[in-house]
Amino acid sequence: MSDTVREAGDGGGTPSVTDIPDDPRLHGPPQTDRVVFGVTSLLTLAFIAWGASSTESLKNASTSMLNWVIDNGGWAFVLSASGFVIFAIWLAVSKYGRITLGKEGEDPEFRTVSWIAMMFSAGMGIGLMFYGVSEPLGHFSTPPPGTDPQDAAQAMDTAMATTMFHWTLHPWAIYAVVGLAIAYSCFRRGRRQTISAVFTPLIGTRRANGWGGRVIDILAIFATLFGSAASLGLGALQIGSGLKVLGWMDSVSTTLLVGVITVLTIAFILSAVSGIAKGVQMLSNINMVLAVILAVFVFVVGPTILILNLVPTSLGSFIGQLPQLAGRTEASSGDDVGGWLRSWTVFYWAWWISWTPFVGMFIARISRGRTIRQFIGGVILVPSVVSLAWFAVFGGSAMKLQADKKLSGSSTPEGQLFDVLHQYPLATVMSILVMILVGIFFVSGADAASIVMGTLSQKGTFEPTRLVVIFWGVVTGAVAAIMLLIGGGSDDALTGLQNLTILVAVPFMVVMIAMCWALMRDLRSDPLIVRGQKGEEAVELAVIAGHEQYDGDFEFQIGPGGNGNGNGDDDGSGVDEDDGAGVRSGG
Repeated sequence: MSDTVREAGDGGGTPSVTDIPDDPRLHGPPQTDRVVFGVTSLLTLAFIAWGASSTESLKNASTSMLNWVIDNGGWAFVLSASGFVIFAIWLAVSKYGRITLGKEGEDPEFRTVSWIAMMFSAGMGIGLMFYGVSEPLGHFSTPPPGTDPQDAAQAMDTAMATTMFHWTLHPWAIYAVVGLAIAYSCFRRGRRQTISAVFTPLIGTRRANGWGGRVIDILAIFATLFGSAASLGLGALQIGSGLKVLGWMDSVSTTLLVGVITVLTIAFILSAVSGIAKGVQMLSNINMVLAVILAVFVFVVGPTILILNLVPTSLGSFIGQLPQLAGRTEASSGDDVGGWLRSWTVFYWAWWISWTPFVGMFIARISRGRTIRQFIGGVILVPSVVSLAWFAVFGGSAMKLQADKKLSGSSTPEGQLFDVLHQYPLATVMSILVMILVGIFFVSGADAASIVMGTLSQKGTFEPTRLVVIFWGVVTGAVAAIMLLIGGGSDDALTGLQNLTILVAVPFMVVMIAMCWALMRDLRSDPLIVRGQKGEEAVELAVIAGHEQYDGDFEFQIGPGGNGNGNGDDDGSGVDEDDGAGVRSGG
């Protein structure tokens, strides 16, 4: 079927609404796009070879490029991130919010609890484990430039407001824009489940499936691969840090880290080949339960009243400071703020955008059957509320310990959570739980990434072949392991890899803006919207006819059947005996 509303052959050029296209999952067996798969594989091997032969060169080149991008294009990240928030919220409250991501009346594919758990695990689950303590604690110890908290309470509010700015509305709005565009294009219009297919209303099917579309999909795979590899390496470092804090290891060797990477890689490959419904959903649900257990434990044994107070005060501080946080730039605030923005806000916006190909596609994949309003509400609001609670529990506990001078302050970001837990009972048990959570959070995210890369490699298929999924899983683990090996096991080995991932955000920021344009082109011609417009036009014409024929004294009559023009009154009774819709005299 056509992807757009067709013109009816009635001679009048009146648009007639087509049916929703067939389920794209029925489009046949997976077919590997040799250009997309081959080019991405070669680019990956080239970067691995570069990193293996000249680590310092890779690090210096990527760092220089990143600094140039942030210095000269930071303003674009700041503006676009806030623009995506406004665009997403507007769609949710507009007439387009009623549109179903699938056939009208179709039920959601996954239960809401599982949907939220999978979305959260893929979107930033492992990030919350890394930064749940370290970011609020960092802003508490060193308040952002331009702020001047007078006491510990004000410093906590400022730290929480800044952390919420980086982890709530903006990142999830960035994910929502991409996920919504893909979900609508695939489930509502019946196109392939690829990012390139979203651009069909702008560039046409031929170009979207041609070289232009392939470039977009290659870039998406590239960003997903290197972003997943960086997270795998960081996850291994955090697990290694936990082993050291527990006293099980005097030091963390490269061999141990590679072993951790190998185990995690095998785990997420096994989960990925089992598919979304089995592997990813099961792991995400387990992770959600374990994360709740950890959070409830810290909430109970930690400063409970302080945590409860932090939730409303942090929310109020965030809302009050949001205009300042969203509009802060180097031009208006000085060099100190410029350096801070490069290290925090602009860095985060670039990082989230670089992850949109993977997270957006995965969220789209699990959101069939939901309306646009439900999608945006679920994707933006629910994770934002969970993030607020998470940072209040862990960040609040850490800041209270820091204020009481009970933390050493010498730990790395990945080790600070373990330091906090060691101030409370059952430290060993909870530290083990943290390592399990880090492992499962990564597995649940990385297996989703492997499935997404397989989907992009095989022309948008919903069930990529196992060999392709396994290939991307092995390559992800290999990239992370090689980066650790050439860096001697230090987190410096991943710096170049992280920078490369962020650099991918530059073209994708432009791609995302174009996706918003393409989505609006599609929404304006959606069957539900066109029917509504035709209904409004019919009512308007009927009102005009009523005024002209009955001098304003008329009423509408609506019923099944009939000729629909109110002219069925053949006996002069004033009643349309065909019982159709029409206008008749009110007298």
